[in-house]
Amino acid sequence: MKKISHFLLLAVFISGSAVAQQKKTIPAAQQQMDKFISTLMSKMTIDEKIGQLNLPSSGDITTGQANSSNISKNIREGQVGGLFNIKGVDKIRAVQKIAVENSRMKIPLLFGMDVIHGYHTVFPIPLGLSSTWDMAAIKKSARIAAVEASASGINWTFAPMVDIARDPRWGRVSEGSGEDPYLGSQIAKAMVTGFQGRLQANNEILACVKHYALYGAAEAGRDYNPGDMSRVKMFNEYLPPYKAAIDAGSASIMASFNEVEGIPATASKWLMTDILRKQWGFKGFVVTDYTGIPEMIDHGMGDLQTVSALALNAGVDMDMVGDGFVGTLKKSLAEKKVTLAQINNACRLILEAKYKLGLFTDPYKFCDESRAAKEVFTPENRQSAREIAAESFVLLKNKNNILPLKKSGTIGLVGPLMDNTANMFGTWSVAAMPDIADKSITVLQGLKTALGAQANIITARGSNFLADATLENRYVNIHNPTYKHDPRPEAEMIKEALEVAKKSDVVVAVLGEGSEFSGESSSVTNIEIPETQKNLLKELAKTGKPIVLVLFTGRPLALKWEEENIPAILNVWFPGSEAGNAIADVLFGDVNPSGKLTATFPQNIGQIPLYYAHKNTGRPLAEGKWFTKFRSNYLDVSNDPLYPFGYGLSYTTFNFSDIKLSSNTLSKGKSITATVTLTNTGKYDGKEVVQLYIRDLVASITRPVKELKGFQKIALKSGESKQVSFTLTEEDLKFYNSDLKFVAEPGDFKLFIGANSRDVKEVDFKLTK
Repeated sequence: MKKISHFLLLAVFISGSAVAQQKKTIPAAQQQMDKFISTLMSKMTIDEKIGQLNLPSSGDITTGQANSSNISKNIREGQVGGLFNIKGVDKIRAVQKIAVENSRMKIPLLFGMDVIHGYHTVFPIPLGLSSTWDMAAIKKSARIAAVEASASGINWTFAPMVDIARDPRWGRVSEGSGEDPYLGSQIAKAMVTGFQGRLQANNEILACVKHYALYGAAEAGRDYNPGDMSRVKMFNEYLPPYKAAIDAGSASIMASFNEVEGIPATASKWLMTDILRKQWGFKGFVVTDYTGIPEMIDHGMGDLQTVSALALNAGVDMDMVGDGFVGTLKKSLAEKKVTLAQINNACRLILEAKYKLGLFTDPYKFCDESRAAKEVFTPENRQSAREIAAESFVLLKNKNNILPLKKSGTIGLVGPLMDNTANMFGTWSVAAMPDIADKSITVLQGLKTALGAQANIITARGSNFLADATLENRYVNIHNPTYKHDPRPEAEMIKEALEVAKKSDVVVAVLGEGSEFSGESSSVTNIEIPETQKNLLKELAKTGKPIVLVLFTGRPLALKWEEENIPAILNVWFPGSEAGNAIADVLFGDVNPSGKLTATFPQNIGQIPLYYAHKNTGRPLAEGKWFTKFRSNYLDVSNDPLYPFGYGLSYTTFNFSDIKLSSNTLSKGKSITATVTLTNTGKYDGKEVVQLYIRDLVASITRPVKELKGFQKIALKSGESKQVSFTLTEEDLKFYNSDLKFVAEPGDFKLFIGANSRDVKEVDFKLTK
């Protein structure tokens, strides 16, 4: 019996070892890459390894000057791993040639650029893109951007930005996808897969999800400020989009400027190693933001050598512009402040990215000179931009169905944005500059094309962006200094606009923010339409003529006066290259607006931060009530937003039936289905975003009053009905508890379905053990 027992134990051990070995089998392609990089690194000096961690800006390299530029010497000496802010195949080929023909190790460079919402074909700003609620369209925008950028030699974009933002004072709210972690996660996946594809073709580029982490939670809405919160809040509300991007295969991630729990993110081992690599299994590389390492000196973390070591020890692999790694790591290695293993690991990760891009096989893979003329700013790409822009517009108000407009009569077109090429793109469209800065379609151009000889258009500027010319220059002329301030007095400009209004059947007022009102380092303390523009709007309203406000903005604005006094408001964000054509499509009804807000619009700035997925208090205000003493409310304004998350009107109307559940009980390993019948009850064909929310009524920690868990964008012809179903499993009910365990707790839930976070049907269900 003992022999048999020993034999059985031996068999079990051998079998278990075989299974373990089978699980550890490394794919052949991985083995081949590992062998290639190990062989390469065995020949590299420590200076060359550190050089791979260095990402300087290209400076002002122009065609024919690559060999004589200051950076060429560093490339020859193996001191550069990549460059950014350089575009054009001729320039990039010349620089790449130095790296692969004149450096000792002949290692190719990465070439990065901020391709945020399009390259030369500019799509709506990311906040606008998110308002489409159309993942296929968002992915397509990223795919086109990757194709165009790669045709110009670029193989790495610093996008997508997935920071959750709930304070519209913060300028970079324009670059993200709004306030919700679920929607933000879906968009992060779409963008990453759009940029990267399978990283095989020469039109697929590295994505870089940013800014990790909590950058959008800046105190007071002031850029670069700390974002301080509990870990429970981090994991449930702010970290999910980063993880979604990593799960989608993002090749790189960018450390944020801000501090987290008292440590700058760039020096946070908890963020960069414990969560990113150990918990989430990230295999790519971490790059700092621009000068992120030396900025830690001002944070009070030490001198350049100290903060550079902190960054490497935390898990940062590449230093953007800071010169910290290339200037101090060798000394820190000698002083045992960093280890050779850490430098080797960072170097390997950069080399792996280059290998996966195929640069070791063909360093000029992205330098096909024939591509740009055929693939950049093409009619097909511009048509896609036009369609996606129109889908991003949010109809906020349409009293008495003023919209769509008739293609007849006389249309008055007024406002500083009505014929303003420079401000159609929106923030972070630097990749389009200066090549096509003057090639966007303005509102006037779009309306003229749409109307032809069918209607008459008369125009007046009516106002500047801001009355103060010096302040205005700070707001609008950062990246594209072509806007000219009108020196006439405000009263004279308004008088001219009123003369236009008197002669018009309808007035289209194109007002709001300029491109650089939002974006990096563009935080504000006033989120209303600027006073000089509002003065114009107030005078136009007094004429009694129908007024349509076409609103340009990069953030949620406080529009209470406009909502109360202007009959039609169409929020167009910053639509991009095809702005005017897309706006005309919607104004005249060729496209029915279907955009929905992804960030709450407050009544006034005092309500900020205001977001739908808030927590209850122990003294909540009853829904629809205001004011009740000793309840959580304000004396001077209701708790309600002006426009809630998910809100957006259409030229048609939709009806939601009551919700039908396949079962009122959900058990582990099972699913339930929630179904509504959606009917287009109006006279136009249209699209509706059907949104599903839940509420966990009793849990071990407090839970939001609503959480988005699903959505579908449904197209229906006039009079058509369709059943819309969602399947829920236990996984959809999970959250991070106080121990940061991802759990679903049995108990009672509410399920909501509707057209936005406020106007919903609801049913109850229970999760059982």
